[in-house]
Amino acid sequence: MHLVLDRQTSPLRRSLGEEPVLLDPKVPSVARMYDYFLGGKDNYAVDRDASEELSKAAPSTRALAINNRKFLQRAVRYVAEQEGIRQFLDHGSGLPTQDNVHQIAQRVDPDSSVVYIDNDPVVLAHGRALLADNDRTTVITADIRDTDGIMSDPAITELLDFSKPVAALFVSVLHCIPDGDDPAALVRRVMDRLAPGSMLVISHLVSEDDEVRNRLTDFMLTATQNNWGRVRTTAEVSPFFNDLELVDPGLVEISTWRPNLGDVTQQTLEWIEFGGVARKK
Repeated sequence: MHLVLDRQTSPLRRSLGEEPVLLDPKVPSVARMYDYFLGGKDNYAVDRDASEELSKAAPSTRALAINNRKFLQRAVRYVAEQEGIRQFLDHGSGLPTQDNVHQIAQRVDPDSSVVYIDNDPVVLAHGRALLADNDRTTVITADIRDTDGIMSDPAITELLDFSKPVAALFVSVLHCIPDGDDPAALVRRVMDRLAPGSMLVISHLVSEDDEVRNRLTDFMLTATQNNWGRVRTTAEVSPFFNDLELVDPGLVEISTWRPNLGDVTQQTLEWIEFGGVARKK
């Protein structure tokens, strides 16, 4: 869970130096709710209240958030170490926390370039502070659906060379995209613009139980004032990887994707994060 999509107040595209349009602090942000579940402090009372209510509806949500963060870290490390990727485009990055994408990638190679995209001004403010002394990493506020705008933004093209492989990250964000905006088409647009050898990393909230799926979707739509998408099924998420070469072990519940020795994962009962890593041929 990475961002709140606010069509009324969010800019389509804003570079690092521009002032963002403020979001309504009375409406929960998924980015800040995710921060709360991970034990962060960059959230408001409205986010904490919504998170606690969500925990009543789905008690394993905190464990789900922790598992998802660990998946992100493992996937980035794999892509950097094993695939040799040195460019990362993180859609719906959320608030900075421990072991962010740029920290993992730049431990492998200090010259790795990372662009974070989110549309919550709180993310921009904290990203600016965190990245002030890092000239290989930037953060922009943008609507992740605006692929053309993002890929032509000078703040991004100064860092990323799209003629070379890029890792496109959509970690716990595509369930924020409504069906009408076609999240699968969004992934295709991005991957079509990337060079062969590029990588795709996705995790997505899913449930095979109709009642659970509808109940949790309704809760998030109400909490965010309809600025959300929906919980989907594994069969609906799998086509996001069409025409790409899946990395073993394929598409799985993400706590089982190449776990580190000694990793302690908690089972999530109501919903899971489902996804994997794939390569563009």
